[in-house]
Amino acid sequence: MAADVATKSLKDRMRGLNINARDYGLLGAFIAIVLIFQVLTGGRLLSGGNPNNLISQNAYVVILAIGMVMVIIAGHIDLSVGSLVAMIGAIVALAMDQWGMPVWAAILIALLVGALVGAWQGFWVAFVKVPAFIVTLAGMLIFRGLAIILLTGGTIGGLPSSFVAIGSRWVPGFLGSMGSVDILTMLLGVLAGVGFVLSQTRARAKRKARGLTREPRAVFIGKSVAVVAAMLYFAYLLASYNGTPYVLLLLGVLVLVFSFVLNRTVFGRHVYAMGGNRFAAMMSGVKTRWVDFFIFVNIGVLASIAAIVTTSRAGSAVSSAGNFYELDAIAAVFIGGAAVQGGVGRISGTVIGALIMGVLNQGLSIMSVDSAWQQVLKGLVLLAAVAFDIINRQRAGSR
Repeated sequence: MAADVATKSLKDRMRGLNINARDYGLLGAFIAIVLIFQVLTGGRLLSGGNPNNLISQNAYVVILAIGMVMVIIAGHIDLSVGSLVAMIGAIVALAMDQWGMPVWAAILIALLVGALVGAWQGFWVAFVKVPAFIVTLAGMLIFRGLAIILLTGGTIGGLPSSFVAIGSRWVPGFLGSMGSVDILTMLLGVLAGVGFVLSQTRARAKRKARGLTREPRAVFIGKSVAVVAAMLYFAYLLASYNGTPYVLLLLGVLVLVFSFVLNRTVFGRHVYAMGGNRFAAMMSGVKTRWVDFFIFVNIGVLASIAAIVTTSRAGSAVSSAGNFYELDAIAAVFIGGAAVQGGVGRISGTVIGALIMGVLNQGLSIMSVDSAWQQVLKGLVLLAAVAFDIINRQRAGSR
């Protein structure tokens, strides 16, 4: 009897360790990649303004990946977001430079255009039943062509400083500094760490209340300490430079909002249900057409936000903007643990996947690696991530 109890206890602990095995592996891979590039770049990856650049230069990956993960969970794909970024960037620049609109009005137009484009693509996917691959492939060609037409193959620069500040300026340190360290940035880092611990503790308590297997307490504490320490260290790096970039606050808001939407709303549950089994979701009353429609409206709006951030950081609009952005976003989603067949994916994993893509972009650029080889390496990382996911699911299915 004692042996049976011990065996059961061991099995429960092993199941607890396996609950978030993918998340631990992803987080471990991210830390390993950071350390590797820190060594390969001679310590430059996390020195000076490079941590700030890591956020501002790769913000578009996080923004687009947040929308892309919902599309992929529902069983679709969107190949048009990179071209849409270029087209909306051209529109927002034209609105300020040639149409004489104030910054707020140009931003509002950009968001409206993104929503309308998303509704256009969502209509074909949801109601005409044209596969999303075809619709967004056509969109990729259409929007890139329109970007070239709007800019007549040139560039629009000299944008207002208040607009440029969105993607390239920092929140004023109104709390002062301690030496060269911005107090506001450190406070935000502490708040982020506290928020993470509270959310993880709450999730653990819910699993306990429902009688579900939990990870061992020591593992939970170790994970929490490691993540909070990483948050505080990154906050210190930012605080020691110029403080908190505006775009980091934007990313934080988007992550919180869409984590809530996917995990706490009826719409989010319907997205997962459709990806898991579309027919069963339809039979249970889910309005699959409208869910599909609003998924594409959503990613259209997020593409417009990415266009605003990208254009403001560059200080100009160019027709070549957004090249390969869709591939970076798709790669971030799959690296973050989304399933190829749909139904599986999380915002937290997607953000880590986006950060991995960002570190690859930043580290390879610091090392002056040719852009062609950068594409090769990112392609290999994507292939490895998807293959790892498929192999793990095959093993789980065979047990």
